Amino acid sequence: MKIKPPKPFTFEAGPRAVLLLHGFTGNSADVRMLGRFLEKKGYTSHAPILRGHGAPLEELIQTNPDQWWQDVEEALQHLRDLGYEEIAVAGLSLGGVLGLKLAYSEKIKAIIPMCTPMFFDNEQELTKGFTAKAKEYKQLEGKDKETIDHEIETLLDKSDNMFHEIGNLINEVSANVDTIYAPTFVVQARQDEMINTNSANHIYQNVEADTKEIKWYEESGHVITMDKEKEQLHEDIYQFLESLEWEE
Repeated sequence: MKIKPPKPFTFEAGPRAVLLLHGFTGNSADVRMLGRFLEKKGYTSHAPILRGHGAPLEELIQTNPDQWWQDVEEALQHLRDLGYEEIAVAGLSLGGVLGLKLAYSEKIKAIIPMCTPMFFDNEQELTKGFTAKAKEYKQLEGKDKETIDHEIETLLDKSDNMFHEIGNLINEVSANVDTIYAPTFVVQARQDEMINTNSANHIYQNVEADTKEIKWYEESGHVITMDKEKEQLHEDIYQFLESLEWEE
């Protein structure tokens, strides 16, 4: 079966823009519903696909956080090239880590980290998620169980360096959140099975923003943008964006 690869998207609406960043092993589909919701509310959004994502995981392990960071900076520049000057950033999981890095590296309007890890104590959960995603992809390719098991074992053997570098990125960003002054809305799912949920408190307590909020979603799991409370999440993000002082 030929798998149709996901694509980046740009939904142009009004002069206010939001950069949407997907999570590890995810792709732009993670944030597409949020993008469409914001479009209806008059906000432009753009979601890139980080290098190696939305493809067989053999491609993902050939990439690294430095490349993903470059992709995020290029995505921000894409919105600037289109003429948008005020750009907020909303990122899921790894996308939230990269979004927080943007918040202390670039001038952005606001940052919305969603289920974003600040402690690299979840390598086992990451590996489990990585394995599940690989299995799903290989099943779609029509491979038999024996082939899948062998290929996943090989993948895991070769992924150590990538996980090590993800850990370094998380630790770097965690140590720098106290240099963030952009308005911040921390989003965390109570049923998050992937990360240490105290990460949300770490972000909220340490950012130096005058405007900061935190909200817990009691019924949702890690991919909160596609879970039970996604409509409430969309509305909350919209209300947060509306509360900001935009120049236009």
